[in-house]
Amino acid sequence: MAIRKSPKLPQTSVLKQILKRCSSLGKKHGGYDEDGLPLDVPKGHFAVYVGENRSRHIVPISFLTHPKFQCLLHRAEEEFGFDHNMGLTIPCKEADFRSLTSMIR
Repeated sequence: MAIRKSPKLPQTSVLKQILKRCSSLGKKHGGYDEDGLPLDVPKGHFAVYVGENRSRHIVPISFLTHPKFQCLLHRAEEEFGFDHNMGLTIPCKEADFRSLTSMIR
């Protein structure tokens, strides 16, 4: 299943907004370079928060195009939306997320 396309924005625009949002979170706090990117997130990756405890995971940007990951993004959009200060939060159990990401790699 793919991300549901907004009537206003094509899918590529939605993905760009997600990445921009992820890279702009927490700029006010330490641990960020002069461009506002987290120092602990390698180039080509982004952080997501998973599970009840909101465990932080670093995943490659290439995951954004995988259909199963897009399904998670769709669920995240429905449950939390993308316009908040919580970071990109994925609504699933951490064990399920780890299982999915190990299959995608």
